[in-house]
Amino acid sequence: MAAAFVTTSLFAQQNHDYPFKPVPFTKVKITDRFWQPRLETNRVVTIPYNFTKCEETGRIDNFEVAAGMKNGAFIGRRYNDSDVFKIMEGAAYSLANHPDPELEKYLDDLIAKIAGAQEDDGYLYTTRTINPEKPAPYAGDERWSFLDQSHELYNVGHMYEAAVAYYQATGKRNFLDVALKNADLIAKTFGPGKRAGWPGHQEIEIGLVKLYRVTGDEKYLKLAKYFLDARGYKQEGVEKPQKLDVYTQSHLPVLEQTEAVGHAVRALYMYSGMADVAALTGDENYVNVIEKIWENVVGKKLYLTGGIGARHNGEAFGDDYELPNESAYNETCAAIANCFWNQRMFLLKGEAKYYDVLERTLYNGMLSGIALEGNKFFYPNPLACDASYKFNQGALTRKPWFDCSCCPSNIVRFLPSLPGYIYATRGDEVYVNLYVSNEAEIMLTDGRGITIVQETNYPWEGAVRISIDPMKNKLFFMVLKLRVPGWASNRPVPGDLYHYLTESRDSVIVKVNGDSVPLELSDGFVTISRMWKKGDEVTINMPMPVRKVVSHPQVVNNRNYLAIERGPVVYCVEGVDHNGSVTNLILPKDASFSIKWEGELLGGIDIISANIPFFVPGNGGLSIMNQMNKLKAIPYYAWSHRGIGEMAVWLPERVGKIQIKP
Repeated sequence: MAAAFVTTSLFAQQNHDYPFKPVPFTKVKITDRFWQPRLETNRVVTIPYNFTKCEETGRIDNFEVAAGMKNGAFIGRRYNDSDVFKIMEGAAYSLANHPDPELEKYLDDLIAKIAGAQEDDGYLYTTRTINPEKPAPYAGDERWSFLDQSHELYNVGHMYEAAVAYYQATGKRNFLDVALKNADLIAKTFGPGKRAGWPGHQEIEIGLVKLYRVTGDEKYLKLAKYFLDARGYKQEGVEKPQKLDVYTQSHLPVLEQTEAVGHAVRALYMYSGMADVAALTGDENYVNVIEKIWENVVGKKLYLTGGIGARHNGEAFGDDYELPNESAYNETCAAIANCFWNQRMFLLKGEAKYYDVLERTLYNGMLSGIALEGNKFFYPNPLACDASYKFNQGALTRKPWFDCSCCPSNIVRFLPSLPGYIYATRGDEVYVNLYVSNEAEIMLTDGRGITIVQETNYPWEGAVRISIDPMKNKLFFMVLKLRVPGWASNRPVPGDLYHYLTESRDSVIVKVNGDSVPLELSDGFVTISRMWKKGDEVTINMPMPVRKVVSHPQVVNNRNYLAIERGPVVYCVEGVDHNGSVTNLILPKDASFSIKWEGELLGGIDIISANIPFFVPGNGGLSIMNQMNKLKAIPYYAWSHRGIGEMAVWLPERVGKIQIKP
């Protein structure tokens, strides 16, 4: 056990970090018609809406009561503090790109309430401060006494992230000082020779790393690593030792874990924290572990939509290839965590396969979690619905809020940060990881600056134009790395969990100033090394045929079923487009498709159609109707906007698998 806590030697050098650097979201302005309206909706609708809900549900009152500003009892669940912090983080990101004095004042007033709720020694947990004799259920009888479920450390981890975001957006230390005071208390409490323990819900590790980055104080990084390394060990001399449990990924020491198990969000927050600590300490053992776990997830536990977490019970990963559709959990928070983790894996390794997973999750499993209007949300995201099973925390469609509202508040903070996922740099290399219309200012490590303008109608079209200008008007050398998505290379995901029914012969074409560039891929990227001048233009054209997808045969729920995707977008069928039911539909292997843009439907989408046979009950079995019927598929992220009804991503490809509803 002692070996797990030997940390001092790891921090002797201060030059470790991710070898690939993300271009800050504040240096990238999204301009396209797909993502820009969604980011604006988040800014003007979702952020204020979430704050209003926090006011209505007592989440903000809890800070005022704990601060002695008003009388009252604690309202809600023990982790409600974290929702407020996540929304504040998203609001800070919004302020960084859209100065808003009214929003900034609201945040300053809220920070004053939080500071007032903080106890003198730095402790911050409103339910215990309000009523230390009887806090909310599962909070524990006293401080740190039930870390498996108390969320004491989880809550403040989100506070650290929000505080750093607000400091970086405004330069104000009011929130950062609250966070540092709390982190200092925890650093005095936990660690080698101090109190033993780890957070039941991982998150503080990510927040501590951000505090380390903004302060340079090693104790925060050491504490993050301690909380990771403490997992999986019995605690000698502790009166109430924590349970070693698969659910909290504490069943084994982190360096002995090879499979994604337990609560999916907790797991991916842990893997993200391990990536951060590995980058900053140079610990290759961490890298090797999370790479093995990534292969397990992507090869055996990933939904076609990029969703993860098959089971409602425990919001957890299932066994290998356990990927049910109608009962899939696929929590929106887990999709966001999947984006966090895969970006970090790219920053460690520089391989496009991580962005293949990230992009799939972004356009499907994450985006389905929020309504187009910005004020209704999915918690789970199943791949089928029969319009009777109330999958969404007691509802059949998106809800305006949840008793546990981690997903709405997570979306609020993720969307404004999206521009920071588009580009990365290493030395004189610039990586184009996502195709989104934008204008970006990018600084290379030697201090040279360039401006990049991306123009595209992605994800509906695969043509992208990239204009490159040096900030100083002279020739300069740069290596441009263009990601060729897996879907454009006949590979829906890394590994063999899914494959296309037939390979496309269409080729990706890359040109510089009209001259073709050989399509030679390295780690999933086309590399263009040259002297660049003002006005140089790069184009990449990725054909987007409609593809039929097949699952690995061990995914029993999808045997003899097909799914449809085009580009990065997974499609589904809804009952509203098929006389109320999708259970009589089949998708033959030889079906051919047509594509039509519907600008007024669901925010503007490409509809995929096909003429297919439609089966109905007949005498003594099945009979086929004489005419062909029209299959109409819409993007999965857009389902459940036109009323409650049936939905399916996977359709049977032959009669024997069809379910008949007379």
